[in-house]
Amino acid sequence: MPGQHLTFRDKPINLNERGGRKWVYAKKPTGKWWARRSIVAYLLLAFLVAVPFIRINGNPLILIDIASRKFIIFGAIFWAQDTFILALLMLSFVLFVVLFTVTFGRLWCGWTCPQTIFLEMVFRRIEYLVEGDYRERLKLDNSPWTANKIFKKTLKHSIFILIAMAMTNVFLMWFIGSDRWLTRIQEPVRDHFSGFLAMILVSAVFYWIYSFFREQICTMVCPYGRMQGVLLDSKTIMVAYDYVRGEPRGPKSKGDCIDCKQCLSVCPTGIDIRNGTQLECVNCTACIDQCNHVMKSVGKAPGLIRYASEASIKGGHSKVWNARNRAYSVVLLIIFSFFIYTLVTRPEIETTILRTPGLIYQEQDSTFSNVYNIKIVNKTHDEIPLELRVLSHNGKIQMASSDMTIMDQSKFESTFILYIPKNEIRSDKTGVKFGIFSENKLIETYQTTFVGP
Repeated sequence: MPGQHLTFRDKPINLNERGGRKWVYAKKPTGKWWARRSIVAYLLLAFLVAVPFIRINGNPLILIDIASRKFIIFGAIFWAQDTFILALLMLSFVLFVVLFTVTFGRLWCGWTCPQTIFLEMVFRRIEYLVEGDYRERLKLDNSPWTANKIFKKTLKHSIFILIAMAMTNVFLMWFIGSDRWLTRIQEPVRDHFSGFLAMILVSAVFYWIYSFFREQICTMVCPYGRMQGVLLDSKTIMVAYDYVRGEPRGPKSKGDCIDCKQCLSVCPTGIDIRNGTQLECVNCTACIDQCNHVMKSVGKAPGLIRYASEASIKGGHSKVWNARNRAYSVVLLIIFSFFIYTLVTRPEIETTILRTPGLIYQEQDSTFSNVYNIKIVNKTHDEIPLELRVLSHNGKIQMASSDMTIMDQSKFESTFILYIPKNEIRSDKTGVKFGIFSENKLIETYQTTFVGP
């Protein structure tokens, strides 16, 4: 309303006074925290690229093969039958993120989130290299289209497109494996045309995000920033401005903050950290480094902006361990322990035997027969010779496949016919029990039904 004073909370951070897109021209940060983040980011990028090529017992370190319903996580293979175990793992991860956020705020966003790593450590660094720091980029964007501007923009966006395509291929290897990826790129495009179009579309989305949408993923799309409103408390450690020490602001005031606004110049989301906790803050530490540079230049102690909790700034309270942390930790420990237990105690093989749909029983001179489909998953790294026997009846099994040897980390699928003497069938549905043997040792049993007259 006219005459009403608006604060930073009265409008979206990414909009200007006219309601248009407010582009962020972040200054290139320098300092010890930036160096630490760079090391972590490049280690994670190396991990992302290397994972599909790392092998454990011939299998990728991590593989998310959704089409085959096969997942490999650090060498341990999970099939569709292990959905419960995977659910425990995912629940443990979610609780870990919650616990970590309660204790250390949005450290995930600033240090390990793929969006932040690719934007700040890859795309923005290329932008710095091609177009210069924030003043040069702002001047370039506001200048008329000259040969120099066309060259720089073309070069930058060409590199962005190549990186987006490389990202798509790396992520694809996480889902199909490096071997299948190497095979597919050597084959004609027409053999995988639909997959090729999907790759182009995903690459275009990556290019659009990191070229144009950028930090709005964090400030508008990602729900994690909104979650912190219910997860953070006064004892949570996060990137914070020490208002007790810094206020009142100004070059000649008693507070240490000289109101130079350098913390704003380096912020990748364009916020003022001095306004307190904000969902747009990704805890990237760029403002810490920049403020420390300023404090050093004016002869004041560093740490005006630092990792701290509201309680420690306001009253010197330094403990972060409280009842809520303990509760989350206990629940996380219980669920993760249960996950480890189910992983360690899961059977070596898992068998599924089902009657072939659409077929009824067949009658012979002295027997009735049913047709079954059998699938056996080998969850070990050993080759296992198997034999199927019927335990509950004096029956006979005729397998479609003569060899039931199952390779390591693979599955066996076949069909068989079960013959049972007529005098042993006394109802239209009879329970029947199978045994799966390896070298005459019973390793698993399975019970299903036999349909008779």
